[in-house]
Amino acid sequence: MSEILQWSGAIVVLIAFGLSQAGRWAASSYRYLVLNLIGGFGLSAAAALSHQWGFALLEGVWGLVAAWGISNRLRGRVVRIPTS
Repeated sequence: MSEILQWSGAIVVLIAFGLSQAGRWAASSYRYLVLNLIGGFGLSAAAALSHQWGFALLEGVWGLVAAWGISNRLRGRVVRIPTS
């Protein structure tokens, strides 16, 4: 189960990152943030199952930051992302 979560979470996060880097998705878009939320929490759960607490913390915070971004978008707050 842990390995399935690891692979799934990693693939989801990497897809979002790749599409963002290719200029196809904005880093503030819902789809980018949702994939990071799913991937981050999935990887955090997998790390916790494997007792890898540092990685669980990293990915849990990754998921929380994505949730925060979604929350800001839902409330109409403009998120400014530096371009260079």
